[in-house]
Amino acid sequence: MKIAFVGKGGSGKTTLSSLFIRHLAATGAPVVAVDADINQHLGTALGLDEAEAAALPAMGDHLTLIKEHLRGSNPRIASAETMIKTTPPGEGSRLLRVREDNPVYDACARPVELDGGTVRLMVTGPFTDADLGVACYHSKTGAVELCLNHLVDGRDEYVVVDMTAGSDSFASGLFTRFDITFLVAEPTRRGVSVYRQYKEYAGDYGVALKVVGNKVHGRDDLDFLRAEVGDDLLVAVGHSDWVRALEKGRPPRFDLLEEPNRQALELLRTTVDAAYGLRDWERYTRQMVHFHLKNARSWGNERTGADLAAQVDPGFVLSERTAATA
Repeated sequence: MKIAFVGKGGSGKTTLSSLFIRHLAATGAPVVAVDADINQHLGTALGLDEAEAAALPAMGDHLTLIKEHLRGSNPRIASAETMIKTTPPGEGSRLLRVREDNPVYDACARPVELDGGTVRLMVTGPFTDADLGVACYHSKTGAVELCLNHLVDGRDEYVVVDMTAGSDSFASGLFTRFDITFLVAEPTRRGVSVYRQYKEYAGDYGVALKVVGNKVHGRDDLDFLRAEVGDDLLVAVGHSDWVRALEKGRPPRFDLLEEPNRQALELLRTTVDAAYGLRDWERYTRQMVHFHLKNARSWGNERTGADLAAQVDPGFVLSERTAATA
């Protein structure tokens, strides 16, 4: 299952995504965690110190390796140089699986030991001084989109992505790559404004969206969120001494997390698991192709010197069945 955490900057989406990752790991579930935010904090939220987090390999630095691995023997893709972030898989492409070992994970993923288990952590890498004025951050998240386009995950397998803040996610088709999106919102006008943008932009693509209220103190805050987001409000969380200790670099054992917050995390998981039965692989593949053709026309063909529409395999549908025969 692919899960995105989104929200405005400072909403607490990285903290909540890290708590959800810990909750999944505590059950023994296989988890791939991806930090796709311009502010790279997921590693430290999962307990790494600053030096360990800074040493994580950036996916963008291994983009050629990722492309070479994923294109496999696909005859529609002449070379890695003609692959862009939206290139879809086809017959002969290599697909990624959550539980396997492969060159992409070897280069880009690192195991993070949590007190409930181990997760694979991948990061886009930070925006550097060399990028200023000459690069868009979405050139870095392109590696994430390409991997998700080729990833086949099953029931009880989890890929959790901490997305870039605000509505920046809509600069690519990445926002359609998930079974469910959790939007973290504070009980403020600014907090719910991102929700309105997301709801509007994602409505035409069938994105499953649920709101997680954060920093909720009392009935008035809860009533405000209910009035603003309606039935999309899934759960609300308030102050946590456990999280405050985490932010000081001294997290207690995870099983000491406050019971209301543990229950909130379990509700997130049951909501994710329920989305499995709603999967529509044909729509997923169709949306993938839609954004690829859109990017090909707007910039991809010119940049690569190739007709990228020819990369689309019209008979191919990404699915667990496809992965079983690949």
